[in-house]
Amino acid sequence: MNGSGVRVAVTGLGVVAPNGLGVEAYWTATRKGTSGIGRISRFAPDRYPAQLAGEIEGFAAEEHLPGRLLPQTDRMTQLALVAADWAFEDAAVRPGELPEFEMGVITASSSGGFEFGQRELQALWSQGSRYVSAYQSFAWFYAVNSGQISIRNGMRGPSGVVVSDQAGGLDAVAQARRQIRKGTRLVMSGAVDASICPWGWVAQMASNRLSTSTDPERAYLPFDAAASGHVAGEGGALLVLEELEQARARGARQIYGEIAGYGSTLDPRPGSERPPGLRKAIELALADAGATPGEIDVVFADAAAVPELDRIEAEAITEVFGAGAVPVTAPKTMTGRLYSGAAPLDLAAAFLAMRDGVIPPSVGVTPAPEHGLDLVVDQERTATVRSALVIARGHGGFNSAIVVRSAA
Repeated sequence: MNGSGVRVAVTGLGVVAPNGLGVEAYWTATRKGTSGIGRISRFAPDRYPAQLAGEIEGFAAEEHLPGRLLPQTDRMTQLALVAADWAFEDAAVRPGELPEFEMGVITASSSGGFEFGQRELQALWSQGSRYVSAYQSFAWFYAVNSGQISIRNGMRGPSGVVVSDQAGGLDAVAQARRQIRKGTRLVMSGAVDASICPWGWVAQMASNRLSTSTDPERAYLPFDAAASGHVAGEGGALLVLEELEQARARGARQIYGEIAGYGSTLDPRPGSERPPGLRKAIELALADAGATPGEIDVVFADAAAVPELDRIEAEAITEVFGAGAVPVTAPKTMTGRLYSGAAPLDLAAAFLAMRDGVIPPSVGVTPAPEHGLDLVVDQERTATVRSALVIARGHGGFNSAIVVRSAA
């Protein structure tokens, strides 16, 4: 099995999000416009300019994972392991029954296990090296989610990690699609990030893109005249990818759709007077999918909520599709930007939108007319969704886009 003609399907979803744990809890909240953004509770945020985040509440790792894993894993990895379990369950796949070298894991990570690393560094500074966990050698590492998922499930096929934030979540899924096309039977892909701790928070604030609003309903407003930065969050989604016909042959419980097209670009050096690369990434994804702009039923926006970045994204969308010609949505207004986990969660939302015939809303946003976008706001919109475009941009000028469509 080789070649670009191989169709790659998504057969399982595992979601851990600030507004819902599990696919259906997340999707119900998202359709209703229920936000998971609030004042940070995982540490005292009083001394920091940015004090809001999308935190996952009600997650107790000991209820889902064996005790031996808890002391060796960061919160990020605990969430990822559970999301992987849920994705396998959703796909009706028992990894122990498949050949171990025919299953791979490819995830993305923007920062690794910052909370674990901070705790061990504090122990080093305050108590000495004898009090630092041996697990510090890998628990903080960018590739730890891929590693722990593969070990837990006996997956020894092609695996790896993409170290990037928003765009990296799509790049990982694209890499997984390439491995399926090369003959790998199954790949777990996507991303889960979690860096809501003082060390991680300072690192995120260094971007100068975090909103300093203290009103959860007015803090993260992409494409709004009041846009002043994003709200960070934790979580993401993992997806089970398989070759489409093989999934049908095994009697997959459901086929959410296929990863139909992918494109990525890098923005030019600032001051070069060359145009941003986002429009080209969208065009590459459409071309890879063999799709015309008119076939796309909804765009899941990157939604930076930084005025200049919003302008660039809106221009890219309107230049490709036409002003107001395609519905645009940003459900991450309910979760915050989850770094590498954000775009895979948008992929999950796109597949669920296709399944249920609805477009989820962007909450709290009053669209600025100058952007020329048909932004879905306030409440979900009923629509036939057969194809969707998901856009993601990473800090430093990375642009990625994926087209997903129904496999029917």
